[in-house]
Amino acid sequence: MPRGRRGGRVSALEGGPEEEAPPAAAAVPSALWASQLQPEAAAGQILLRGIFEIERSSCDVVLSEQALRWRPIQPERPAGDSKYDVLCKEEFIELKDIFSVKLKRRYSVKQQGSGTLLGITLFICLKKKQNKLKDSTLDLINLSEDHCDVWFKQFKKILAGFSNRPKSLKIILNPQSHKKEATQVYYEKVEPLLRTAGIKTDVTITEYEGHALSLLKECELQEFDGVVCVGGDGSASEIAHALLLRAQKNAGKETDLILTPVRAELPLGLIPAGSTNVLAHSLHGIPHVVTATLHIIMGHIQPVDVCTFSTTGKFLRFGFSAMFGFGGRTLALAEKHRWMSPNQRRDFAIIKALAKLQPEDCEISFLPFISSQDLQERKVEGSPKSVSNDQWQTIQGQILNVSIMAIPCLCSVAPRGLAPNTRLNNGSMALIIARNTSRPEFIKHLKRYASVKNQFNFPFVETYTVEEVKVRPRTNSAPNLEEDAGRHAAASENNFPWNVDGDLVEVASEVHVKLHPRLINLYGGSMEEMNDSEVNCNCL
Repeated sequence: MPRGRRGGRVSALEGGPEEEAPPAAAAVPSALWASQLQPEAAAGQILLRGIFEIERSSCDVVLSEQALRWRPIQPERPAGDSKYDVLCKEEFIELKDIFSVKLKRRYSVKQQGSGTLLGITLFICLKKKQNKLKDSTLDLINLSEDHCDVWFKQFKKILAGFSNRPKSLKIILNPQSHKKEATQVYYEKVEPLLRTAGIKTDVTITEYEGHALSLLKECELQEFDGVVCVGGDGSASEIAHALLLRAQKNAGKETDLILTPVRAELPLGLIPAGSTNVLAHSLHGIPHVVTATLHIIMGHIQPVDVCTFSTTGKFLRFGFSAMFGFGGRTLALAEKHRWMSPNQRRDFAIIKALAKLQPEDCEISFLPFISSQDLQERKVEGSPKSVSNDQWQTIQGQILNVSIMAIPCLCSVAPRGLAPNTRLNNGSMALIIARNTSRPEFIKHLKRYASVKNQFNFPFVETYTVEEVKVRPRTNSAPNLEEDAGRHAAASENNFPWNVDGDLVEVASEVHVKLHPRLINLYGGSMEEMNDSEVNCNCL
């Protein structure tokens, strides 16, 4: 907490001592706020103009419809003084980057009442490099109650105009995620920021697997603007599935077989608190808790494609990615050793699955993705395929692994993503097929995911951009990798393990995966949008 005179305490408050600004919001020197925003963008109708002290300099401050601008007030000096021109350079911040405003007061030990007004504190969302966001503060110092009251009310009015920002959130926290750190992550990093932004929260701590699913089936969500998951990929996938399932029921759709699902009614926020955080990493471009929280606070919405998984006329679940073969068997082995730490059981399962590496005899059918531009070109050319793009293709043979990805699937072991050419909402999936090969060659392929080299540049690896996929094993039963086969035979007989968003799904027959564009809104900014914004923060 910043200190004032001896025996005094300084805080940024809106109404009383209980609304202190969190210590995490560190002030940044005003010289660092200079933006590359074009002058015409910073212009607009002037709402207020006044004098405040900013970083110990008296400044002429102008509040317009789009930006807050200020320039140090300096005595007149001879024309052409370059040093003077630098000191008087105008600086500004865009109003859309402000997420909260509070009155700044000093409290003395003996003082009663609301304390001594010092000015106004603005809480800012800063765009940093590598897709990262950071919270910071800017103090506007002025001791006049009337002056600050006018400015404070104007800032509050401006913030109220951002209707896309959430006012109330349902928080679902998995306390078992990644060494049981999720609770600490939420209450130390996330909750203080949400409180500063004035967002009301209702927290539910899950107690068992499937708790979030059952909760979201029954609880009232009308009072909330969004749902936030604090956990790993399993929790995120479960909550996304629950929100989409709830939307189908509310729309009166049959959930035994979902052919044309409707969109989820509420956006979902993802706080990365798991061991891999593939979904959050793919969404934000970085598994960073503060970045994820600020995206939620700022109301940044990213539509994301979702897949439906079904088998023999029965709907299984919603999801974003899946693996069959090596990826499914590895997860099945890891799930049988839950007593290990996440990293230990992952490494153990990979080594054991590689030691017993064997292909699956299966048939893979897929519907290639045809963009609207390609369809238009075919119409112009008069191609018979222009009427319909229902041209299924089939692959048969010995397959080591099948990956089906609707998102890039970024993670620490694959920084470029398991499917680096896939986007969050381009209406297609990546189908990656690794045919049978030697163990050393397959290991080389796996190692490429962690490097900058092309992991698909192998003769046994095939990649396709698709809309639908059907995977049908042609063997009678899945191989059992456990040395004590009898102990698990009953559970795995005639079932083939699938890794769907990090969850083990065992299916005995064909699995049909179909992409549905922009089926759910997630709180986050696209990586392309974030990268375009980096020019505005190079000096930070």
